[in-house]
Amino acid sequence: MDEHKKVPKRIAQTVLNSLKGGVVPRIGLPYITVGRKSEIEALLHDVDIISEGGASFRFIVGRYGSGKSFLLQTIRNYVMDRGFIVADADLSPERRLQGTKGQGLATYRELISNLSTKTKPEGGALTLVLDRWISAVQSEAVQESGLAPGDPALTAATDKKIYAVTFSVSELVHGFEFATLLSRYYHAYLEDDDETKAKVVRWFRGEYSLKSEAKEALGINMIITDDDWYDYLKLFAMFFRLAGYTGMFLMIDELVNIYKIPNSITRQYNYEKMLTMYNDTLQGKAKYLGILMGATPQALEDKRRGIYSYEALRSRLAEGRFSKPGARDMLAPVIRLEALTAEEMLVLCEKLAEMHTGLYNYALHITTEDLVIFIKIEYGRIGADQNITPREVIRDFIELLDLLYQHPETDLASLLSSEEFSYAKSEAVSDETESGFVEFTL
Repeated sequence: MDEHKKVPKRIAQTVLNSLKGGVVPRIGLPYITVGRKSEIEALLHDVDIISEGGASFRFIVGRYGSGKSFLLQTIRNYVMDRGFIVADADLSPERRLQGTKGQGLATYRELISNLSTKTKPEGGALTLVLDRWISAVQSEAVQESGLAPGDPALTAATDKKIYAVTFSVSELVHGFEFATLLSRYYHAYLEDDDETKAKVVRWFRGEYSLKSEAKEALGINMIITDDDWYDYLKLFAMFFRLAGYTGMFLMIDELVNIYKIPNSITRQYNYEKMLTMYNDTLQGKAKYLGILMGATPQALEDKRRGIYSYEALRSRLAEGRFSKPGARDMLAPVIRLEALTAEEMLVLCEKLAEMHTGLYNYALHITTEDLVIFIKIEYGRIGADQNITPREVIRDFIELLDLLYQHPETDLASLLSSEEFSYAKSEAVSDETESGFVEFTL
């Protein structure tokens, strides 16, 4: 095999453990990325538009295990390197876009708690961002004025710069309250008033449940609610830009949880909120904001319960007559993930084999011919042309690598040709899943 850049052991262990558990790793993705070139290029085109003050909204559609979450994570890492702030959340029965019992607000809270930057990629970056903004404004004021720290004139110059940011934000919907709280945070920062800073951050996180509680704590007779949480994310996108970041990306996965809502009226309210967000990005009502939502094909296309059951969305998102597998329109709002080819899976397995041997310091003698046999067996399963996913192939392959490492007396060819393996392959069984598609397992 070709020699590639050596993967640090800490990253290799995280990547292999995550993939074996069916989870997308947060780090190390560049070492294992294959395919998806056109999809990534399309999304990076959006990045340029957002950085210039625009907005974008895309649906990433793929079956469970198809690489949907992997693609979202790849874009997440890329945009953070480009100076974006990223907020991501998975929907669930408790987290929706709209709800009567706080489900929309729960999604907002999850997004804000997962706020990430390049220097704090694991989330929880809100306080860091606010403090860095104030520190940067103070440094700019010193450089521009030449005044010494502590000089009252310097404080006035800094105040002026802070006011310019809060004034820009205050012109937007709910912007006055948002700007007031930014100003409150700034003055608490100057006075080392950690208690007031904590109260402002708590408000921004959507943790005040009563207006009276917020008024008593901060003098603001308003709280973030199920109905208006998205307006505050638009405010954050604008503020982050003014604070020196490139913009903001929202990544919301598992839209299948809206599809699963049993009450049709509740589903429609959620799709209505989705339409509002989509229209905002097209009509210029959002700036410096990118939105990516992950869904399964059924959650999108089902005309009874899916996104397409809401006519206003279906008419905007449905593919045109000329788009087809192998020739998708990557400028359309819906990006459908094509299955990775057998050749791409072969390259991925090579990368994983190198990572495995580097992690455990052993000599693995796998030839390209061995990998071809493995890929042929995986893709030779009953129904694999329609139902096999990268997740399944990767998990099988890492399991094989673990066995080869623990039993050095054997080799891949003998494992693959063993009676047990052949018997399991011939007895592949179908398993109807909740998502409505069929998986085939060894």
